[in-house]
Amino acid sequence: MTSQPTPAKATGDPGNGLQAGLKNRHLSMIAIGGVIGAGLFVGSSSGIATAGPGILLSYALVGTLVVLVMRMLGEMSAANPTSGSFSAHADRALGRWAGFSIGWLYWFFWVVVLAVEATAGAVILEGWIPAVPQWAWALIVMIVLTATNLVSVGSYGEFEFWFAGIKVVAIAAFIVIGGLAVFGVLPGVDSDKAGLGNLTDHGGFLPNGAGAILTGVLLVVFSFMGSEIATLAAGESENPQQAVTKATNSIIWRVGVFYLGSIFVVVSLLPWNDPSIKKDGSYVAALDSLGIAHAGQIMNFIVLTSVLSCLNSGLYTASRMAFSLGQRGDAPKSFARTTGRGVPMTAILASVVFGFVAVFFNYLSPKTVFLFLVNSSGAVALFVWLVICFSQLRMRKIIQAEAPEKLVVKMWLYPYLTWATAGLIVFVLGYMLTDTEGASSGRTTVLLSVLVAAFVLAIAFVKEKVGANRAAVVSPEVRDEVDEVKVG
Repeated sequence: MTSQPTPAKATGDPGNGLQAGLKNRHLSMIAIGGVIGAGLFVGSSSGIATAGPGILLSYALVGTLVVLVMRMLGEMSAANPTSGSFSAHADRALGRWAGFSIGWLYWFFWVVVLAVEATAGAVILEGWIPAVPQWAWALIVMIVLTATNLVSVGSYGEFEFWFAGIKVVAIAAFIVIGGLAVFGVLPGVDSDKAGLGNLTDHGGFLPNGAGAILTGVLLVVFSFMGSEIATLAAGESENPQQAVTKATNSIIWRVGVFYLGSIFVVVSLLPWNDPSIKKDGSYVAALDSLGIAHAGQIMNFIVLTSVLSCLNSGLYTASRMAFSLGQRGDAPKSFARTTGRGVPMTAILASVVFGFVAVFFNYLSPKTVFLFLVNSSGAVALFVWLVICFSQLRMRKIIQAEAPEKLVVKMWLYPYLTWATAGLIVFVLGYMLTDTEGASSGRTTVLLSVLVAAFVLAIAFVKEKVGANRAAVVSPEVRDEVDEVKVG
């Protein structure tokens, strides 16, 4: 087991570590906005079409899973805030192989997300200004946000504060306006489709059967990825322990309000099988049903903001994970070097280069290479959550033995609820194997993700074996010198 270094505070010396550049308001908005991904706006229509109003149960099930996983991560991160978050905890709790593997898999996930989000943003921007080709918009977006992250962690925090703020205000306004319309008290709107009857009048609450709830889970689970970003960012705040505790304790209402609240409004405003939901998207269709002018463009702006927020956070998250891997000797040492502003420049540039390569493949070979990248990173979210469960089972004992006063956040009903959560994640992965439809089926995603994970694990074990062999062949004279230094 290895002890983890704590990020340096604002020293101002090049190469001396990260700095406490994130303010409390940055951390609060990162925590709130991190759980609202672009997938909520653009991906919920397929879930509604699959499960009907029962999609609420799918979101509730995944939301509960996220709350439990975040509680475990909050327990470990409040006791030991670090830019490596769950990867650093896995390193200490399960072994170097675990921290190495899950850290690189998580980095891989986010650099692929960079390409996905850059392309999604470029599609919207090209629709507004078609004179600029889509690939150029993707390039512009990536360059601007790379520059933002390279300036300082404070500039990242400021951009994310406003990006996330727009998402939060937009979805809160949607819930309020839509809720008033559902109960028939919205002034100036007379929607003949809105009402709680939409939850049961069109084939029942579960029109496609109870099994559709699990299918819905597969469609919505990945839109929750990002809730853990606050624990990585906390390492660069003035009070990491307080920031982690606050983010962990607020996850329940964030999931309840933004996900369950907004989806409840959508399926109450319109019948679940209304053709406009599939054609225009769930949120645009809901706004259109209220007669709100330019609903499509309004939603495009909100989705673009969500895309930029996800891209901004994805680059930040990937670079900090690379920085942490560099600190622990699991990545090139240059990844752990920082500028005078506390920015891990090499880690950022390495992450964005891979993102640029993925964008290139998205245009050159969207149905082969890029599809492989997307599918092979698709189940990483579930792998991360599973590793968090097993890490927490071990870390609780370590923290209790070494510093019980650091247990300011505790997982409920430990260890039983932790085991139950791990079991649920394994069940979801197993159920994904039964989904065989399409090029991005659940089975394809799981098998390719497992293939990539096995490749990374093999590298981890080879690296560990080589390290052990090197240590074994050190000459007695060198060992004696090392021992003398340790004693001195």
